[in-house]
Amino acid sequence: MIKGLRSLSTLLMPKVNGKERIHTSLRGIRNLLSADGGQCVACLAPDARFGLCDPCRHDLPVNHWHCRCCALPLAFAAEDTLCGQCLQAPPPFSRVIAPWRYRFPVDGMIQRYKYNGQRAFARPLIHDLAERVANNLEAAPDQRPDLLVASPMHPARLRRRGFNQAADIAEQVSKHAGIPWTTRLVTRNRRTRPQRGLDREQRLANLRGIFQVNATPPPRLAIIDDVVTTGATARSLTEALIKAGAEDVQVWALARTPG
Repeated sequence: MIKGLRSLSTLLMPKVNGKERIHTSLRGIRNLLSADGGQCVACLAPDARFGLCDPCRHDLPVNHWHCRCCALPLAFAAEDTLCGQCLQAPPPFSRVIAPWRYRFPVDGMIQRYKYNGQRAFARPLIHDLAERVANNLEAAPDQRPDLLVASPMHPARLRRRGFNQAADIAEQVSKHAGIPWTTRLVTRNRRTRPQRGLDREQRLANLRGIFQVNATPPPRLAIIDDVVTTGATARSLTEALIKAGAEDVQVWALARTPG
């Protein structure tokens, strides 16, 4: 059972600056995330499935009840409900798929992955997102996007962190769903303040005009990211893609923060 996210994983990736080392590290990620079995990253049990044993997997906070558009977790059982924010200001994207709620232990797993390079903690979350997407597309093939767009990272931040977690996720979901992915369609044209600690309005202002679409997008897209917080990044990026010619944009992420 998950009792705390101690530094159990030794799969730490050093921060790098060279493109060659980034590409080498990405090859290692592919091998890591495609493997089954091994130890549980949370309790070290030897019978893990994609990085988690069954008891620890059952401890993850599934996003069962949520807004049908933005996937905001709801406090009550509801099948087809819009949250207040989506009713007041409908987002430009058509829907968000986010299997997990961003709280313990998922929040710690994503933070270790995103800020410390411990990719083993993301392995089960990425696998489950890919499974959820595949099941949804099998049930509703008309919602299948033409292209997956990894949420872009400013080059300076990419050099400092060493990898773009959205690109990691997009590559694995692409393999599972058979949908092409890209990091080149959209770029960030300026650096911004970190989004952590900002409210929704501050996030929207922080992101205004930062995305540049470099080519005409296909009609149907899915933005890939790690966490949807207030939805400000998803809104800004979707608006840029629709302005460039996209007709329908979804957002697929590992987790959604509570309201």
